Amino acid sequence: MKKKILLRSMSGFPLGVAIGYLISIIISLIWAKGYYAPCVPELVVMVGSEINAVLLQALLCGILGMGCAAGSVIWEMEDWGIAKQTGIYFLIVSVIMMPIAYVTFWMEHSLKGVLSYFGIFTLIFSIVWIVQYTRGRHNVKKMNEALHKRQDEDCINE
Repeated sequence: MKKKILLRSMSGFPLGVAIGYLISIIISLIWAKGYYAPCVPELVVMVGSEINAVLLQALLCGILGMGCAAGSVIWEMEDWGIAKQTGIYFLIVSVIMMPIAYVTFWMEHSLKGVLSYFGIFTLIFSIVWIVQYTRGRHNVKKMNEALHKRQDEDCINE
């Protein structure tokens, strides 16, 4: 299990950086009026230069990716129920995401900003969870149908 967590976290780092970069491109396309805005201006001010802000944001996106990837082993805990898996994974990802979002100024630095960001984060988490759960149920149904079909064919051939 420890080896699996380590391997996933190592693959999660570059994935987190890539997703962070992709999000900065999408945000730039929507709000930056033809310019590339790799990070928010407040982060640049906080760290003293744009390159320092980009480096910090990339590092933190990588750490976020590591945490999400490493935490994904929770979904393989067969003796845990789906509610326990979901709750613990949500807790892990929240504990990683919220401080990173605060440091990088992805949220307003106020109680309202933190609560709003957490609400949006929870909504996105819930949508992704529902989609994944629905896909998983569909896949299990297809596997069961294939298994029953195969069993029926075996009975006919006997």
